[in-house]
Amino acid sequence: MTDKTINTDIQNMYEILGISPKVLDFCEEILKTLKDRFVEFDCKAEYNQLKVINAMHEEKVSDIHFSSSTGYGYNDIGRETLEKVYARVFHTEDALVRPQITCGTHALALALFSNLRPGDELLSISGKPYDTLEEVIGIRDSTGSLKEYGITYAQVDLLPDGSFDRDGIKKVINGKTKMIAIQRSKGYQTRKTLSPYDIGDIIQFVKGIDDRIIVMVDNCYGEFVEYHEPSDFGADMTVGSLIKNPGGGLAPVGGYIVGTKKCIENAAYRLTAPGLGKEVGASLGILQSFYQGLFMAPTVVCGALKGAVFAANLYERLGFKVVPDMSEPRYDIIQAIEFGSPEGVIEFCKGIQAAAPVDSYVTPEPWAMPGYDSDVIMAAGAFVQGSSIELSADGPIKPPYAVYFQGGLTWYHAKLGIINSLQKLVDAGIVKL
Repeated sequence: MTDKTINTDIQNMYEILGISPKVLDFCEEILKTLKDRFVEFDCKAEYNQLKVINAMHEEKVSDIHFSSSTGYGYNDIGRETLEKVYARVFHTEDALVRPQITCGTHALALALFSNLRPGDELLSISGKPYDTLEEVIGIRDSTGSLKEYGITYAQVDLLPDGSFDRDGIKKVINGKTKMIAIQRSKGYQTRKTLSPYDIGDIIQFVKGIDDRIIVMVDNCYGEFVEYHEPSDFGADMTVGSLIKNPGGGLAPVGGYIVGTKKCIENAAYRLTAPGLGKEVGASLGILQSFYQGLFMAPTVVCGALKGAVFAANLYERLGFKVVPDMSEPRYDIIQAIEFGSPEGVIEFCKGIQAAAPVDSYVTPEPWAMPGYDSDVIMAAGAFVQGSSIELSADGPIKPPYAVYFQGGLTWYHAKLGIINSLQKLVDAGIVKL
């Protein structure tokens, strides 16, 4: 079979999937310019793959660690070893990695509630936190928030160039400041994602003011994107979800917190009960997916990064504002694209949904999703419900009408999703090639 025949066969498959030759040719021309970026992502994936394998070697992972526990889950060596592996991968003293942590917001709430006490103050130095944390903190009134427990909140916004406001941070820190929160990724904002290196610099700055302050980093969407993690630079807690990057698309549920022994001990007592902590929590037969997902994660993240930079290049060349832009460094897997109208966001999401392996026939619609202050549209035909490492896109239906694209368990699926999103926009007359 010649290369020309193979390319014709591939083109025929795209046409079967509803992609016109004009859209496909436009996309393929853009891909020719991305070879060097793809090599960069492959190098980082190789490093992170070796890092994960080394941690598994050091902890002597065996198939005995995939065994199930039930009930109390006492003496679950698989669970205990997995947490040691995570601590090694993230270079921390300890880790809490559990299926009982339901999502990223739950993991963050757990880290906050377990290490703050009435009278303490939480200070966010990366601006407004992700929407679902507003009710956890009490920015929007909600039953059981930190505010109800007498924990106050302060905020320092990032500077216009996306960097930390050191003067503002220094002014706001006071005797009540117990914890500083940093959100690495942009959430539903069109700001730059924070690099682990800039986060490391600001951690040193904060510790120079008061080394007793706990620094917690929301690492969602950022794991294995770079050579280093925020935990490499002194974060007391680094927090994330297993149905995002570190689960590799195989973990069916779960979250993690890695950090100092004291912070993790507090988190474990909050997750279970005082006096019980990490000693209980049955693994219920899903440990193999946790181990294997972590093993696969660097490669999966690499594919998602290729998809993100492809989307940035495609839509910036079409005249849309994208964050990050097509040449900027990547510090998470999320690509924001501003369409300026709800129709653009909706058609983009329709394209992503139609490219999914699951529920491709479903049409996504905006709805009043719990935890958000506006209608939100979500496209995610995923094997694991809500898995953001799988091909997905979402966005609030409010100005500037930006969509947030992420994921793809393989590069080829991410590629199809992006091409299909463009096809939908062309068909709707929103984009003209």
